Amino acid sequence: MKELDKSISFDGRDIRLKVGLLAPQAGGSVLIQSGDTAVLVTATRSTGREGIDFLPLLVDYEERLYAAGRIPGGFLRREGRPPEKVTLTSRLIDRPLRPLFPSWLRDDIQIVATTLSMDEQVPPDVLAVTGASVAVLLAQIPFNGPMAAVRVGLLGDDFIINPTYAEIEKGDLDLVVAGSPDGVVMVEAGANQLPEQDIIEAIDFGYEAACDLIKAQQELLAELGLELVQAQAPIVDPTLENFIRERTSIDIKGILSRFDLDKNARDAALDEVKASKVVAAIEELPEEDPVRVAAAAEPKALSNVFKDVTKEFMRRQIVEDGVRVDGRKLDEVRPVSCRVGVLPSRVHGTGLFNRGLTQVMSVVTLGTPGDAQELADDLHPEDEKRYLHHYNFPPFSVGETKPMRAPGRREIGHGALAERALVPVLPPQNEFPYVIRVVSEVLSSNGSTSMGSVCGSTLALMDAGVPLIKPVSGAAMGLIKEGSEVRILTDIQGIEDFLGDMDFKVAGTDSGITALQMDMKISGLPMEVVAQAIEQAKPARMHILEKMLSTIDKPRTELSAYAPRLLTIKIDPDFIGMVIGPGGKTIKGITEETGARIDIEDDGTVTISAVDGEKAKRARTIIQNMTRKLSAGDVYVGRVTRIIPIGAFVEFLPGKEGMIHISQLADYRVGKVEDELTVGDEVIIKVREIDQKGRINLTRLNIHPDEAAAAKAAAGANK
Repeated sequence: MKELDKSISFDGRDIRLKVGLLAPQAGGSVLIQSGDTAVLVTATRSTGREGIDFLPLLVDYEERLYAAGRIPGGFLRREGRPPEKVTLTSRLIDRPLRPLFPSWLRDDIQIVATTLSMDEQVPPDVLAVTGASVAVLLAQIPFNGPMAAVRVGLLGDDFIINPTYAEIEKGDLDLVVAGSPDGVVMVEAGANQLPEQDIIEAIDFGYEAACDLIKAQQELLAELGLELVQAQAPIVDPTLENFIRERTSIDIKGILSRFDLDKNARDAALDEVKASKVVAAIEELPEEDPVRVAAAAEPKALSNVFKDVTKEFMRRQIVEDGVRVDGRKLDEVRPVSCRVGVLPSRVHGTGLFNRGLTQVMSVVTLGTPGDAQELADDLHPEDEKRYLHHYNFPPFSVGETKPMRAPGRREIGHGALAERALVPVLPPQNEFPYVIRVVSEVLSSNGSTSMGSVCGSTLALMDAGVPLIKPVSGAAMGLIKEGSEVRILTDIQGIEDFLGDMDFKVAGTDSGITALQMDMKISGLPMEVVAQAIEQAKPARMHILEKMLSTIDKPRTELSAYAPRLLTIKIDPDFIGMVIGPGGKTIKGITEETGARIDIEDDGTVTISAVDGEKAKRARTIIQNMTRKLSAGDVYVGRVTRIIPIGAFVEFLPGKEGMIHISQLADYRVGKVEDELTVGDEVIIKVREIDQKGRINLTRLNIHPDEAAAAKAAAGANK
């Protein structure tokens, strides 16, 4: 392919597409660049495997630390297990790309996006999403694109396209919009309690910018003499499908209209129909019968056709009758119940959230600043996290058995969504210095466990005594689109997610939205439908929030007895070295003496933690005394540490030592220091002067009895 360099300018930002330069053996490749951030994206296709009944699409996002001029840490000094941000970016590329491939495509397709250069100003993720579309087009893979993504920020009252990291940090919105010529394909957002209308305007603003990138891709294809591949679907023999439809349609329709059946009973009834009316009937046919031959040739075809028939009747019932499989109206929320304090108090806070058959238990742990997660060895400017949200989805939650593995992409993505929803309402660090970890355990799943995690975590955080700015609730919206008919569903359950066209999760407070995530199974959605879904989600969120607040209406005023007590003080940064001591000797000594944990930041902020509050106070007093700025005339109780011919050294504060000259030991002439003092004696001293070298000279003379009494009282209080 010939080399081509195309530049696209919009909203004051430039994006360059370089094709034909790198990775010539990949099916399609593009180097997409903005500023000094450059991402190589490739798309490669190979012949599909036998028996595959899904699109085996594999999307990998890779970061190389040389992109920022850095060498990886660790023993091997090379990139290892991908950080969480890398996994989330892989998902971000996959989600708008997957629905644009034809549903019948079964070839192996791999997208690899590698960040080769990064200026730490321009995030590479949205570049990788758009680059994936370009690479697929260049690889001539059947694709209902082009597709493009942009990020939208909000500074003051102004929307910004593809903001820098600094602008994202300062703003109230971090929104990624991906679109195709047919409409919006994917939305992901974190927001600072923004009203619905602001979010709708931001999505519309972003989609308009994405359309510019879509047009640029179309122009690129024209310049290269390529056309968008629109391959025809393979012809399928209708024999098996007609056989299954004739024998199951009435039964399936009847089961879906029985609103008294719960999920398990409905699934069991459908399985019985498939077994008795299809599987058993086929087994009775002669071996040469076309139906039996078709079923044997494609083992999964029977289940796929049965699913398609079920899908058709479920969708028709919603579109034509306005009724869902559980009898709910389109905008109705399933029954909600909540509990807090489910686990013993050694757990710092728990919340149990039930919505229909979906059940999530969230558990809060409060930690010290030293428990913050260090974000090392990735390319992004954030260096640590003080709020961690983890999501677990065990197989028993859907009544299945399978091996338990490390968290997959789905678990990481759902945890990140719940985290994004709650971060805007967390108290400032200077008011609540705890590191917070929430683990959401999905105990039963029938749709929208991620929003169940948001609700359960809000309950758990309030149960733990975390002073949230406002409580957050969430709801998942669905969509059924049949021709020009569109129906939006509130609080979708599993079957509606599985057989529907959209999964749109909306979380927020009564003041506005904090997180959004929209995924499509169709090639795009008009803005008016997106806006309707956002608006319809609000009454659902408010209904759920009301149920939550009836269980616990505000954060508890007391922390768990087993949560660490934190005390925060500020010291002069010049004293940090003294508090730490050579090789950490001083700070270790304080920890051993008091049992408290001590964390010191570069700005002089010292956080002291201990489950026993008195131990934390003791450590605070020691550090305050160590870092106290001395003045001439201050009186203390000290202990003699060593004696020399001309005087005695006295430690009067931890790490603070001064010398009493022999002439200052008494108001009479002293022949030998040992005549007055021995090592270990407790003495009352006054700071006489601090010389230019910082040496502290002490005296025992001219100390008023009241000063001595005050010093003794202070010393007793500090013990």
